[in-house]
This record gives sequence, structure tokens and C-alpha cells, in this order.
Amino acid sequence: MTAMSRNPEAIAEAIRKAQRIAVCSHINPDGDTLGCATAMWLGLQALGKEVSMFCDGKVPDTLAFLPGSEEIRIPGPKEGPFDLLLAVDVSDEGRMGACISLKAVSAHTAQIDHHPTNPLFMEVNSVDGKAPAAAVMIHEQLKVLGVPMTKEIAECIYTGISTDTGNFSFASTNAECFEIMSELMQYELPLSELNRILFRGRPMPQVKLLGRALCSLKYYQNGRIAVMKLTRKDFEECYALSEHADTIVNFGLDTFGTRMALLAREDDQGKIKFSLRAKEPDTINDIAQQFGGGGHPQAAGISMDGPLDETVEKVLQAMILKLKRKNS
Repeated sequence: MTAMSRNPEAIAEAIRKAQRIAVCSHINPDGDTLGCATAMWLGLQALGKEVSMFCDGKVPDTLAFLPGSEEIRIPGPKEGPFDLLLAVDVSDEGRMGACISLKAVSAHTAQIDHHPTNPLFMEVNSVDGKAPAAAVMIHEQLKVLGVPMTKEIAECIYTGISTDTGNFSFASTNAECFEIMSELMQYELPLSELNRILFRGRPMPQVKLLGRALCSLKYYQNGRIAVMKLTRKDFEECYALSEHADTIVNFGLDTFGTRMALLAREDDQGKIKFSLRAKEPDTINDIAQQFGGGGHPQAAGISMDGPLDETVEKVLQAMILKLKRKNS
């Protein structure tokens, strides 16, 4: 497990030596990985670098306001060459998706990440498993590089920190988050507007999909585990996208007495994607790892092959076993 190995000076040295830089986000992008990528895109351009942003996945509509988000693309067959490939908020090579192809056309590689399971898979690694969001590290990185803060960069950093801390409500939220926020507010950060976009506004398909998920909700172990399922048919009938399911799992975890929650959904390729959540002191990333997934102690994910009900039963039994062992 990676704990504390921030290395902003080494990352800065790699950046200073590079001119053409590719910035890579993780698959199924969220606010932290995209906030990090766009903040770095702005900062590196301010340093006179040629920067391209890549991600194996669509930018969610709720994050389309991020500066430069329209520049993010899936890698094509003729990308590069690049002097440096920089991955941000990517926990392992599998989370790079199609962006893994960029390693072959990049002279050097580096990463900035905060997942405790990160295996340090790049040449230069700045990874802090205790950081509440990768955007916290990006903020530090830009300071080390001498990039001045702007309103646009502030919006990107805020998006990353706020989304990965549950709008500053998760146990991982620390004093560093609020120190950064105090600085960001000096740059006319439109806090109310961004908060509405990121946490309060919901597109109609998402609301309909939430209804389907809540109708499927079942409790196990006397309410300590909440399970929800979404079929491909649910998405089709609600005209919903995969991104519309991203936060639904939290509704199961919010029940009084529930310690773990699971949302399983069928995707377009026939895989079953799991969102797992836990309340402290319980952890869920170890269960995700059992099935080839990963993430944070209280928020993790899995992608599995197989029928929906069968795969859910496997993960559910692992959750039940963990609770039984803990209570024995």
C-alpha cells in the first residue's frame, strides 16, 4: 500500500525537460481526474508547453464547464511522439484504458495520484495515498512549477477536491483542503454556481434512473448492507448514460445503520460495473481488489464479466463474510 511519497520536485524536473506533454485521465472520468487534467493543461500552457489531453471515456455533461474539456480526446492510432506522458488520478495501468498506448510514443512517463493501492507504475511517481484528492497534489505541483493561480485554474482545483471529498463531507477531508479553498476563494471562484452544477442539479434521465435503482434496493445483514441493481434496459428506458449512475450508490449508504453499499449496473459491452461504498471504520477497497478492482478505503469500483445477479451475489457474499469476521 502506498502511503506518503509525494515528489513534486521530481515531477517538476520531468516537466521542465519536456516540451510536448500528454496528460492522461482515468477511464470513466470523474471530477477529480478531469479537474486535475484541465488544471495541468492550463498550467503547462502558461509555461509555454505543447499540451494534449487524453481520456478513454466521455466527459460527463456536468463537467463540460471545465476549461479545455472540449480538448480531451480518446487516443488515436497516430498520436505523438511526446516528450512526457503525465497521468493524473490514475491508480494503475488498467485505469488508463486506451491511453496505455501513449506510453509507447512517449520518451518519459510520470504520474500524480492519491490512491493507496497505486503500484508506482510510471518512471517518476508522486503518489500520496493519504491525500483526500489528487487535485490537492496538483495544486501543490503548480506552485512548485511557479504557475500563478487564476480563476480558471481555481475552478479546476475546486472541482477535483470537492467531488472527491463528497463536497467536503468525507472523513478524508482535512485541513489542507480548507487551506487551499481559502486561497481559491481569492480568485472570484463562483462557488454557488459550481456547487449547483456539481451537487444539486440533476438531469431528468438521472432522476428517472435513481427511481429504478431505489426500486431495486434490498438490505442484507439486518440493514448493514444495501444493494441496488440497474439493467441495460433501465438505462435504455430512462434514456440515461453511464455517467448518470455515478453517485446513486450513495443513496444506499445514507440509510441509518447501513455500513456498506453496492450498486451494480450493466454497461454497453455486457460487463457489470460495481460502485462500492463504506462508512468508516469499515473499508471496501480490499473487497474490490478480490475481484480485480480497486480504489479508496471507503469508495471503490469493480468491472466483472457474467450475469448481473450472479456477479452481485459474489460481491455481496464477500461483503457479508467481511462483516461477519469483523463482528466475530
